[in-house]
Amino acid sequence: MVGLANALVIVAVVALVLVRQFRARPIDTDRRWWLLPLILGVIALREPGILDAHHRVESAALLAVELVIGLAMGAGWAWTTHVWTEPDGVVWSKGTKASAAVWVAGIALRMGLFAIGAALGLHQHSSALLLGFAASLLVRAGILTWRASTLGARTPLTTQPLGAMSRPAAAYGDGRPAGEERL
Repeated sequence: MVGLANALVIVAVVALVLVRQFRARPIDTDRRWWLLPLILGVIALREPGILDAHHRVESAALLAVELVIGLAMGAGWAWTTHVWTEPDGVVWSKGTKASAAVWVAGIALRMGLFAIGAALGLHQHSSALLLGFAASLLVRAGILTWRASTLGARTPLTTQPLGAMSRPAAAYGDGRPAGEERL
């Protein structure tokens, strides 16, 4: 039953994140961007079945690869997100086609990893996927917050600049000059 609950949490969070990713949204650098990944990580680590009891070394290796995929996906996702500053100083972000490609590649890699685990006869717990997703969210949020702070961001709630510089930050694979997109 815990696996089902984890699967439902994963589906709900992924759906929420995907919907929010492709809408233009202000980056609020004052909020606790690390809180959701922390909660997901705690949910993942609270389960004892994250490693297969009969194949600890192999399942630990697959978990490590899952985490590396999660970290790489989060970084790729963050660097392909279009980030710009509006005239009022608020920094906004929106996923690009390259961001969608990062998602597709990450899902394909995770499916391949699951296939490898199945071929090795490993019991695979949804907690490993949840932990990898938490790593993705943590890295993405951290990089986006850092990118926003380098733009001289003003959060939607304050009027104090966060950084010294005020220039647009292009996203990798965006295909348009930084700062071009306006709402």
